[in-house]
Amino acid sequence: MKKVAKILKWFLSVVGLLLMLIVLLFGHRDKTVEELSPRYAEVPSAFVEIDGMAVHFRDEGDPRDSLPLVLIHGTSSSLHTFDTWVQLIKPYKRVVRMDLPGFGLTGPFPDRNYHIDHYIDFLEKFLKARDIEHCILGGNSLGGYIAWEFALAKPEIPDKLILIDAAGYPQRSASVPVGFALARTPVFNKLLTYITPRFLVRSSVENVYADKSKVSDTLVDRYFDLTLRAGNRQALVDRMKSGFDTLKVAQIKNIQAPTLVLWGAQDLLIPVDVAYRFHEDLPHDTLVILDQNGHVPMEESPEESVKAVLRFIGKQP
Repeated sequence: MKKVAKILKWFLSVVGLLLMLIVLLFGHRDKTVEELSPRYAEVPSAFVEIDGMAVHFRDEGDPRDSLPLVLIHGTSSSLHTFDTWVQLIKPYKRVVRMDLPGFGLTGPFPDRNYHIDHYIDFLEKFLKARDIEHCILGGNSLGGYIAWEFALAKPEIPDKLILIDAAGYPQRSASVPVGFALARTPVFNKLLTYITPRFLVRSSVENVYADKSKVSDTLVDRYFDLTLRAGNRQALVDRMKSGFDTLKVAQIKNIQAPTLVLWGAQDLLIPVDVAYRFHEDLPHDTLVILDQNGHVPMEESPEESVKAVLRFIGKQP
């Protein structure tokens, strides 16, 4: 019995030392908005107060344009995912984008409610705060899900939709970013809020790219830094617990706004067959498949993917 107790004590000591080593090597403290802003909230960034949150956004292009293009990023991303697109679009169109609650510099919902209906309520308040009565609404992944659900809930606001590898339909992913998988796994998701190795972030970003060579150190730094924004790691876990209400897809056929369905053919997270489901169900859509792209074509191949957007909004140079 003493021998068993001795072995158990030794085992627990080794486990404790390993955990201490992991924390020392990969444990990262939260970063404040004040720390991150000099790098990620430079001009033309601004903040607007909504439901107790200082929401980070950018509003670029002609301010007199009463029908702006509003862009919404996906899970664990930020408004920066559209940086190159905006540079190419803003000579022709006003472009507005924000960091969704739970991500980027905006930080978490105070009530930790990450259901889609809550995001729809947030988006309506954000548009009102920017005096936007009508818009062209686009989104990637989670952002695309919010966009089409918003079009169902508030059909009078979006004149057109742009769905970029959008979530919503039930699907079987060929591969899931390791960060997402850990955020869904009990125990590990608790550790994720304290221990976030940079290599895990790199792996997750590479997972959504078709061409891994395009994932630069600067890109990984951005995703890593904004993951460490205070509250964002817990927000990812909370968001993953919220899931998706796939019953709403039966209503997609009721969306009357002309829609661009833009998809990366090599998307492993939301496979291209989902694009064809949108194409089949939407009554007024244009389908564009980008052969050499993954889940984030606006980031992976911005010059190529933006051409479809400019054609769709009637601003082809």
